[in-house]
Amino acid sequence: MPEQQVVTRFAPSPTGFLHIGGARTALFNWLFARHHGGKFVLRIEDTDRARSTDAAIDAIFDGMTWLGLDWDGDAVFQFPRADRHAEAARRLVAEDKAYYCYCTPEELAEMREKARAEGRQPRYDGRWRDRDPSDAPAGVEPAVRLKAPQDGDTVNRDLVQGDVVITNQQLDDMVLLRADGTPTYMLSVVVDDHDMGITHVIRGDDHLTNAARQILLYDALGWPAPAFAHIPLIHGPDGAKLSKRHGALGVEAYRDMGILPAAMRNYLLRLGWSHGDDEIISTEQAIAWFDLDGVGRAPARFDTAKLESVNAHYIREAEDDALVDEVLERLETAGGGAPDETIRQRLSAAMPSLKQRAKTTVELSENAEFLVNERPLAMDQKAAKLLDEEARGRLARLHAALEPITDWTPDATEAAVRAFADAEAVKLGKVAQPLRAALTGRSTSPGIFDVMNALGRDETLGRIADAGAR
Repeated sequence: MPEQQVVTRFAPSPTGFLHIGGARTALFNWLFARHHGGKFVLRIEDTDRARSTDAAIDAIFDGMTWLGLDWDGDAVFQFPRADRHAEAARRLVAEDKAYYCYCTPEELAEMREKARAEGRQPRYDGRWRDRDPSDAPAGVEPAVRLKAPQDGDTVNRDLVQGDVVITNQQLDDMVLLRADGTPTYMLSVVVDDHDMGITHVIRGDDHLTNAARQILLYDALGWPAPAFAHIPLIHGPDGAKLSKRHGALGVEAYRDMGILPAAMRNYLLRLGWSHGDDEIISTEQAIAWFDLDGVGRAPARFDTAKLESVNAHYIREAEDDALVDEVLERLETAGGGAPDETIRQRLSAAMPSLKQRAKTTVELSENAEFLVNERPLAMDQKAAKLLDEEARGRLARLHAALEPITDWTPDATEAAVRAFADAEAVKLGKVAQPLRAALTGRSTSPGIFDVMNALGRDETLGRIADAGAR
């Protein structure tokens, strides 16, 4: 008999954006499926109609697409399958594995208060478990509850956490159908995972107790349970649960911050999974190497500085043309209008130097602004200080020294500037620093001869003339 095909799923609730924890869960499921040559399914758990929004659904699709996590087949929406979920609950009632509970909201509240007063965990007391439905009070619509075992243990042989044993006395008879007939999360998830052939459920370890309840439901329905793998949650640098103050934003925020998708995948991969001492891991390597035995049990710590360090590596390794497109898009979005071919050529010439200095594509774009700014350049405070009277006079003389050059290459301009500094009897910095200010409007930039090459002869001479005339 052939080995069963691996099928994993990512099942977000569309009540907000795709956050970092969800993105990592999606990545681990995607990698596990791709590693084993299986299927990766996207299911939108939109049963909470009051909180589910189209904007959140779009954000999930956009975030997954940006991360490069492609799913197999069409995305599945949970809400339209409600009748199928309810059908499973009614079957359990018919088989005496579930029952109608006629408790009023007031009775349930009283149960919870009594348990708290006695120092117990609030749980349903089973009062309708073996009671004749003919005793039902008039006007009360019943919920359907699972008739859970009252003794013994439920064992989840978790692929990350090891064997997790929960005493069945801790698990009450959970609601499967609410009094209004709508299925609960627990029921919907189990039915959908079964119907979709999910073999491995990989999710955060805040679902560990849910796994025990779901195993009971699988047993009652006579279905094999999938293998569970509960991965530790992501914490902030201080060890506390990850929150917005730590950087727990939607993935679209990291895209806006200038993080590359490949860098995000690499960083999320290393949050809770390792392969020796490897830090930089390509997607191809990740697919080849990823398995659940590399997932640790300790919470991972989110570190923005580390993310930016990984991103800087991917920027340095990226194709220049792709980065030029990214910068042009950002500059156009910022209101610079559609760049012309001259701007593209300048960016292409400068990119090998520019990308060595940037941690994000936002920083890369900011560092490239001098290439698109129109003359006369606005000067920042430090640049303006460099252009004193002596410097302006020297720039006027440098303009005359550079003007005869027709072969405008970094080597030719460097030789001319160095010869000029020798003729002026000053160190190179005395020429290069005011020249940098004149050409970029800043006191820092890529190598000055790379800047001159990217700007080209006419623009360079024009900017030097502008600065000399100030």
